[in-house]
Order: sequence, then C-alpha cells, then structure tokens
Amino acid sequence: MIKTLIMAGGKGTRFWPVSTENKPKQYTNLFSDRSLLQDTISRITNISSREDRYVVTVKNQLGLATEQTSDFLDEKNIILEPEGRNTAPCIFYGLLKLLNDGHDENSIVAVLPSDHVILDHQGFEKTVLSASVLARENNKIVTIGITPDTPHTGYGYIQKGLVISAGNEVKSFREKPSIDIAKEYLSSGDYLWNAGMFIAPISLLLNEFKTHAPEYDKYREQIENAFGDERELGSIYQKLPKDSIDYAIMEKSENVAVVAAGFDWNDLGSWDALEDVLEKVDGNILASKNSFRQIESNGNIVFAPEKNVSLIGVSDLVIVSSGDQLMILPKKLAQRVKELSL
Repeated sequence: MIKTLIMAGGKGTRFWPVSTENKPKQYTNLFSDRSLLQDTISRITNISSREDRYVVTVKNQLGLATEQTSDFLDEKNIILEPEGRNTAPCIFYGLLKLLNDGHDENSIVAVLPSDHVILDHQGFEKTVLSASVLARENNKIVTIGITPDTPHTGYGYIQKGLVISAGNEVKSFREKPSIDIAKEYLSSGDYLWNAGMFIAPISLLLNEFKTHAPEYDKYREQIENAFGDERELGSIYQKLPKDSIDYAIMEKSENVAVVAAGFDWNDLGSWDALEDVLEKVDGNILASKNSFRQIESNGNIVFAPEKNVSLIGVSDLVIVSSGDQLMILPKKLAQRVKELSL
C-alpha cells in the first residue's frame, strides 16, 4: 500500500463551457457516469488504503470534492490549498500535511493529476507498483512516461538514460518541441511523454525541495506550525513561488528515474481529445446527447446532454451545449477555447 496525493485544484479552462470556475473539468461527467476525479481515485483503490488517499484542492471546490470523494476517502483527507499556485507549492504543502497527519516520511507517495483518462486500471496498478519498488529500492523519484505514438508537440518529453531496475535513469527533461524535433524524438525511441505522475519516498521529495528549491523549504517550519490556522497559512502560502514541480525539482534533480506506462493514457487537454477515448457513432463522437441525427456529417464532437441534436452537411466541428451556453467551433481551434473562459 502506498500514499496517494491527487491534485484536483485546476481550472480546466480548455473544456469551457462545461468546465467552469465553479465546477472545473475534474468534477464533470464528460463521457461516463463518474467524474474524472472519481475515475482517478477508483484507479488507486487496490494499491492505496482509504486512510492513505488524499486530494488537494482549493477552498471554493471543497463542496464538490467532499461530495464526489466520500465513497473513497474521509473528508479530513481533503487538503485545502490556501490558494492555487501551481504544482510545486501544491505538492510541497500536501507532503507536509501527510507528515502532520502522522504518516512516516519514509513512506512512498504517488502524486497524480485528477483529470487524466486511463481505461486500463490493471495496467495502471502494475505500473505504479513497479515504480514504487524502484523508488524504494533505489531512493529515486520515479516518473511515469508515456510511449509516444505520434510526434506530438503539446507534451513535454523525458529522455531515457541508463537502465535501472524496471526503468531508466532520466537523462533530461525537454520542453514542448517543434514538429521537426518531435519527429526526431519519436524516431529515436529514447523519449517518453511527460505525464506529470511520479512516485517517491516523501523524505526524498522534501530533501529535493531543500536542495533545489530552498525558497520553499525556508517556509517549511512556519507552515508546519501554522496547520489549523487558516489565516496564518494563507499568509505564508502567498510567499511560495508559483512554480511547476518540473521547474522546481524534476529538471534539476539527479535522483530521477522513469518507467514506461503499461496502460493507455490521455490528458484530455481539449475537446478534440475525446476522439482518442471514445468510439465514433455514425461517423461522429457523441460524448453526451439526448438523441442524434445526421445527414452527410462526419468527424464532429457533440456534447449536448439535454438536447436533441441534428446535423446536416457539417464536418469536424466541436458542438457543446451546457446550461444556457452554446459553443460551436472547428476542431482544429479546440485549444483556443480557454480564451473564452478567461
């Protein structure tokens, strides 16, 4: 059994208008009876006990988090960030909360996003357990990499180094590449997509903060002493840099390894990503609808749970109806949805 820290405070701006500030993507039922957060927790129920599961979110999402996680963990295991400040402060704060709750600093913790789609739960469990063994036996931060099947320019990449146990040492982290560089990465076979999931001893992670991100560690004692004092915690938390965990720790650490995922994966970064996780029906992706009719219409993505949808002679559109909002756009512009949600 391992500890799990699930990051659930994001805004999900690319899935507007279904994902909103009051109910972000991770709390929505985009294509199943469960939310993305509930799916995430259900994947770890065989490898992490109820008392070892934690969700980190922000105060205005507490009601949603409590309602959606009550079957999986106790409300006391919902950690409230004083404010959203990126993944490094979120994880640092979460680790300190685990220690404050009495968990051993030598315990292995898996840090996971809350809004990814993984259908092969058994493969996920095997990969995480393999990574936890590597982490414990070699005192490593083990990240999970996704074997690329296309020269994707929207993901960061991990360059594999020497073989170590069931994985590899990490030679380098690479930013989102141009299409030409992405093609080189793919053909070399030496690179994996960075999925933002990692497993490590709690003590190692905190030591790496101390070594590579001392601007966090200098507030450690103040945070530990302020648990239970919401106002004081908020004041201290504002002083932590708004860094990603990759920038603060992963790209600098010499104690990082990677294992290749033995499961399917999609980060569901925008509406067009639904094509990779849902089967086409009558030539279109029907994420949610009342009834659907089409004439000479193909390649569309439809999310309209309370509407009867009819299409004639249109292709490659995203069509979303949510409440009093209707959004229609070409799939190729799906990344621009976040501009509407700002």
